[in-house]
Amino acid sequence: MKVAILETGRPPGELAQQFGDYPAMFERLLGDGFDIERYDVAAGRLPEKPADHAAYLITGSPAGVYDPLPWIAPLCDFIRAAKDSRMVGICFGHQVMAEALGGRVEKSPKGWGAGLHRYSVVRTLPWMEPVAEIAAPASHQDQVFRQPSHTEVVASSEFTPFAALAWTDRPAISFQFHPEFSPDFAKALIEKRYDVVPDPDAAIASLDAPNDGALVGGWIRRFLAD
Repeated sequence: MKVAILETGRPPGELAQQFGDYPAMFERLLGDGFDIERYDVAAGRLPEKPADHAAYLITGSPAGVYDPLPWIAPLCDFIRAAKDSRMVGICFGHQVMAEALGGRVEKSPKGWGAGLHRYSVVRTLPWMEPVAEIAAPASHQDQVFRQPSHTEVVASSEFTPFAALAWTDRPAISFQFHPEFSPDFAKALIEKRYDVVPDPDAAIASLDAPNDGALVGGWIRRFLAD
């Protein structure tokens, strides 16, 4: 299956060389059977039209959806237009999908979410394995504060109430957390933000516990291939 990855940011500093960029992380997460085409959205590249691809995956980014960057409005327009293609958003991708489709994203007064976070699975959909809880790396200041219309909450926590969403009027899902992050990369990212992440040592230590990145990767794989 051909999947277009809409790349909206890169790992900071030398981390891309050490761990790969975000499209490479998603290629590892999805595994075999997917023909990946990359679009550097932050450099102004988008597919010519939404029908060019059956599926899109939108990556994380250091940007905020409210930042006055020239590529964000065209991306929102593209998301709205791509109503017939399967779409998956991760972190910034989750946020920009929500913002483009009627929700609201803000910088959270709770501050940074970093380390291994746990989420209750509140709805099980056909592409999911039935589990009560998942754990995955998180790295975000912004959050969805108003749930978009035509969505169901799939996973939630006290810190992140809208941690995973599924749209009911289009084939689209999104996650605030990062199933594509390896524990080592998530730790290195916290090291880069050591002075701004609350209790960074505890956040780093939390990533030694088992996580469900592979499980969520399987969910995404089944959703895309359905």
